[in-house]
Amino acid sequence: MENLGVIQFWTFLAGVVVIILMPGPNSLFVLKTSMVQGPKHAWCSLTAVLLGDATLILLSYLGLASVLLASPELFRWIRYLGAAYLFYIGVQTLLSLCKSKAGDSVEAPQVVAAATCASVFRKSLLLSLTNPKAILFFLSFFIQFIDSSFTPNWVPYLVLALVLEVISLIYLTTLIYAGAAIASFFKGQPKAGQAGNLLLGLLFTGFAVRLALA
Repeated sequence: MENLGVIQFWTFLAGVVVIILMPGPNSLFVLKTSMVQGPKHAWCSLTAVLLGDATLILLSYLGLASVLLASPELFRWIRYLGAAYLFYIGVQTLLSLCKSKAGDSVEAPQVVAAATCASVFRKSLLLSLTNPKAILFFLSFFIQFIDSSFTPNWVPYLVLALVLEVISLIYLTTLIYAGAAIASFFKGQPKAGQAGNLLLGLLFTGFAVRLALA
């Protein structure tokens, strides 16, 4: 891969696989969407995640890394924004449990009100673009495997971006089918569905608190 401006490709590949498989806001949101609103909406979420990653790669290519490294305060506010949005999603999920207990007739685990694909896409894209884990990945890991002397300089970015997106696509697709299978398994079991949404809500709020205090 050095003839394409990529340094230590196999190290990059191993690192990407490990990082993508680590639980994070993006993958949890895709899984949650598949469980609660079905695979169709989850595909909208997956598309938004891939677009968000592509946007961050483009911004990295255009010099965002230098700007953020030179301005820790800016990155701090981006981190707070991401934490606030994660907290909002977590609280929204937990509040849906209160509504279901109040007498809403909902089949588990679909205790969150249905949303349009466009709404899911917007939420997932915002989550992806404000995800500090992803931003740090492109700041501190991704660019290390780019040969800065290579011309044209966009080629190694494109190569690594394609590798990253393909691995993300495979993993998130697996989560979509896993979420649909979980939803089907717990269909007609409201308590199990509520427990699942409680866990997801706590995970999102937990991620938010951890980001805010990091």
